[in-house]
Amino acid sequence: MNESQPTSEAEEFDVAVVGAGFAGMHLLHRLRGAGFTTVVLETADDVGGTWYWNRYPGARCDVESIDYSFSFDPELERAWQWSEKYATQPEILRYAQFVADRLDLRRDIRFSTRVESAGWDETSNRWTLRTSTGCNLSARFYVMATGCLSMPKDVDISGVGSFTGETYWTSRWPHEGVNVSGKRVAVIGTGSSAIQSIPHLAAAASELTIFQRTPNFSIPAHNGPHRPDKVAAFAEDRDGYRTAARHSGAGVPVTPADRGTLMVTTEERQHAYEAAWQRGGIIEFMGTFNDHGANSLANEHLAEFVRSKIRSTVHDPATAEALCPRSFPIGTKRLCVDTGYYETFNRPNVRLVDLHAHPLKQIGERGVELVDETVEVDVIVFATGFDAMTGAIVAVDITGRGGVTLAEGWSAGPRTYLGLQVEGFPNLFLVTGPGSPSVLSNMIVSIEQHVNWITDCLIGLRADGYETIEPTPTAVDGWVQHVNAFAGITLFPQANSWYMGANVPGKPRVFLPYVGGVERYRVACEEVVARDYFGFVRTGPAGAVHNDGVLRAVQPDVAIMLELTAQMGIAPLESMSPTDVRALVAAGNAMSPPGPHVGETIDLTVPGPAGPLAARLHRPPTIGPHPILVWFHGGGWVVGSQTSDDPFCRFLCVQTNSVVISVDYRHAPEACFPAAAQDAFAALCWVAEHATELGGALAPVSVGGWSAGGNLAAVVAQQARDEGGPAVARQLLVCPITDSDFSRSSYVDIAEGFGLTATLLHWFWDQYTDVEQRTDPRVAPLRAKTLVGLPPAVIVTCQFDPLRDEGDAYAAALMADGVHVEHIQADGHIHTSVLAVDLLPTGAPVRSQLAEAFVNLLDNSWTKSR
Repeated sequence: MNESQPTSEAEEFDVAVVGAGFAGMHLLHRLRGAGFTTVVLETADDVGGTWYWNRYPGARCDVESIDYSFSFDPELERAWQWSEKYATQPEILRYAQFVADRLDLRRDIRFSTRVESAGWDETSNRWTLRTSTGCNLSARFYVMATGCLSMPKDVDISGVGSFTGETYWTSRWPHEGVNVSGKRVAVIGTGSSAIQSIPHLAAAASELTIFQRTPNFSIPAHNGPHRPDKVAAFAEDRDGYRTAARHSGAGVPVTPADRGTLMVTTEERQHAYEAAWQRGGIIEFMGTFNDHGANSLANEHLAEFVRSKIRSTVHDPATAEALCPRSFPIGTKRLCVDTGYYETFNRPNVRLVDLHAHPLKQIGERGVELVDETVEVDVIVFATGFDAMTGAIVAVDITGRGGVTLAEGWSAGPRTYLGLQVEGFPNLFLVTGPGSPSVLSNMIVSIEQHVNWITDCLIGLRADGYETIEPTPTAVDGWVQHVNAFAGITLFPQANSWYMGANVPGKPRVFLPYVGGVERYRVACEEVVARDYFGFVRTGPAGAVHNDGVLRAVQPDVAIMLELTAQMGIAPLESMSPTDVRALVAAGNAMSPPGPHVGETIDLTVPGPAGPLAARLHRPPTIGPHPILVWFHGGGWVVGSQTSDDPFCRFLCVQTNSVVISVDYRHAPEACFPAAAQDAFAALCWVAEHATELGGALAPVSVGGWSAGGNLAAVVAQQARDEGGPAVARQLLVCPITDSDFSRSSYVDIAEGFGLTATLLHWFWDQYTDVEQRTDPRVAPLRAKTLVGLPPAVIVTCQFDPLRDEGDAYAAALMADGVHVEHIQADGHIHTSVLAVDLLPTGAPVRSQLAEAFVNLLDNSWTKSR
C-alpha cells in the first residue's frame, strides 16, 4: 500500500507500526497471521530500515550473514543464499526486499510516510497518529520499530553550511552513489562507518585526509566464503543452531570461554589472541577469555594485543601510535570489523590528522580549518554517527497519559520496562528499545524475540478481554536500576560511547542497552509472562489487574555467582559432616582474592579459657597508634578460622585505618555453647589489656564480626557491659545472628536459593546448642533484658538473607534503648556478598558505606586528637 491521500477522518487499525526494517516487517507478518489489522508507516520509499539508508562505500554487517537472517521460516531460509561471510549493504537490502515480496508485506506498508505525532486518547483507549501525508490513523496498539541506529546525529561543528564543496553523510549516503575520483576528500570521524568506507574512498580520491578525534579498535573481517565449520553446523542441525543462538549471550551460537585471562601463561594468551585475530568476528574475539568485559587488567592485555597489530601494520610510527586507542577499554565502544583499514594509512595519498594535537576550529569555505592550518578539500564526508537507541523514538512527538510527552519523560534518560514498554504510555511498544540487549546482540535474534513477545502479548490481551497494558512505576524503577547495576559491574561506563549517549551533546549520560545478554534477558521476559505479566497493569471492561513488583531485585553479580554455584552441583552443606564442610569452605576461601595490601600482617595467639586461640593481626600502612577492632569470623560457630574473613579484614584495616585482629574460637560440635562466646570474651579482654603493645591507641577497642561472628561480637559487647569487662568503643555487626526465632518472614521467604538457606541455619544451631539453650542472651543477644548502655553500632543486613529480619530487629531494639545505630540495609545482596572483596563489585558501595559509618562512630574528641 503506497502513499495515502489526505483525509480528515482517522482510519482505524488494531496495530500501527512505525518502521519497515527487519523489525517492522517481521512484526507485520506475525500480527497479520494472528488476525490483527495492521499498518506499517515508513519514511523511506522501500523496506530495509537501516540498510535502506546506510549505503556508504564498504557498508557491511559486522555479524556473519548466516546469523544475520530471519529464523522464523525454514522455507524462507532455504530460498535465500548469502554470497559471503559478511554481507554488503546492497545484498542485505536485496534480502529485505526478498522477504517483503515473498511474504507479500508491501500491501500493508505505507511508504514515504513519516509519523509526525502520536497521542494517547484516554477516552477511547486508542492512539491517534498524524502523518506527513495528512492522513490520520487510529490504532489500539502503537509499536515503534524504528531501529537503534536510524537517527543521524547532528554535526556539532561550526561552519558546516559555509563549505562550498560537496558534503555527504555516511548515514544518508546518496542512493545514486558519489564519485570522488581525483578529488581531495576529508572524512570526519573514525567510527564503524568511517572505518568501513575509508579504504574505498582512499582507492579513488587523489588525497584523503582523515580527521580523528578518538581512535577506535578494529579487527580484520577476513571476509570471503562462509566459514566451513559454521556452514556445516547450520546444515547438520538448523533448528539446533537457531536454538543455540536464541539461548546464547549475544545471539550467536558460540561456546563461552571458561578461562580467565590471567589463568594462563603469556604464551598461551598470545596464542589464543592470535587465533581469534585470524578467525575474526567481534563476539568470538571479545570472548577469547571470559573476563575482558569486567576485569581492567584482562582487558588491557587484549587492548595491547590489538595495539601491537596496529603498530606492525602501519609503517609510520607516529601515525600508528595516533591510531592506537588508549582512552577507553576495548569493547566498551563498538568494536569495528574492517577490510584493510589500517593498511590504508600506508598509502601515499592518505593522511591522518589527530584532532587532539591539531584541534578543529570550524568548517570553512575551502575545507577544514584547524587551529594551525586549513586543509583544503573538494569533498567532506561526515561519518559522525547516530543518536542511538532513543533518537528515532523521541523524534516523533509521542504524548501519553496526562499530556506528558515521551521526550519529557526521558529527559534524564530512557525509562522502560524490559525495553518493551513505558509507564504512562499505555499500549505503546518498543522493539529492541533501551533497556534490552539490542545493539549488544545479533539484532535479528533480538528483533525476533521482541516481535514474538509483543505479538503473544496482544493475543493474550485479546483472549482475556483486556484493552490496555502498561508497566507499573515500581517495575520500571526496578528494571532501570537492574540495567544500570549490570552495566556498573562491567567496564562499559568507562567509555564516552554512544552506548552511553555520550556522542550527542546534551544527551543524558546513561547506559542504554542491557548488558546481561540475550539468554538472561529472554528468561526475564518469559518469567514476566509466566507470572501473569508481572510488573504490568492491564485494564478492561471488568476493571484493572495490577501485578506489581520488581522483577530482578538481586544484584546482577550476586545473581551470576548464585548461577555459577548452582551449576557446580555441590551437595547441601547440611548433608555433610562438619569436617567435610570445613574442608570445602576452606578450599573456596583459598581461591578468593586476597584483598588490599596492608602495612603489616602478623600471626599470633591469644590466651583462651581452654587453650591458645589463633589470631591474625593486620596493621594499616599509616603511622600509628591506631584504633583496634577485634573481629570474629563467620561460619555458624562450626566453620572458619582467623584467616577465613581475611580479604574483608584487610579492607577494614585500610578503610578504617584500624588494627584489625581476627581471632579464632572453638567450633561446634566438638565444643558447643557457650564455648565460642567464652573464647570471644577472653580474646576481647586480652586485646584490651595489651592494646598499647599491639599498636593500639588510647581509645577503647571495638568489636565486629560477620554472621556467627557478628553474633559473638554482639554477645561480648553485652558481657563487657554486664561483667565488668573492658570498655567497648563500637560494634560492627555484618549480617549477624541475633535470635533463635525461625518464624520471622525472612526465614520463610528467603529459605532457599540465595546461598545461605534456612535448613543450613537450623543445622548450624543444632551443632552449637540444645533447644533449651537458645533463649540465652549469650547466643541470642536480642533476648537480653535490656540493651541500654551498649556501645554504638553499625549493623548491616542484606535483602536476600534469612538472617535479615533478626538483624533488623536487633538494630531497632538497640535504637529503642537509646543506643546510636547506623543501620545499613544492602538492597539486592545476600548473606555472603558484602564480604566478597574484589569479587562482587556491587558490594563495594556497601563496604564503603559501612567503613565510613564505622569511622564516624569514634568519639569526636579522639578523632580530632589524631
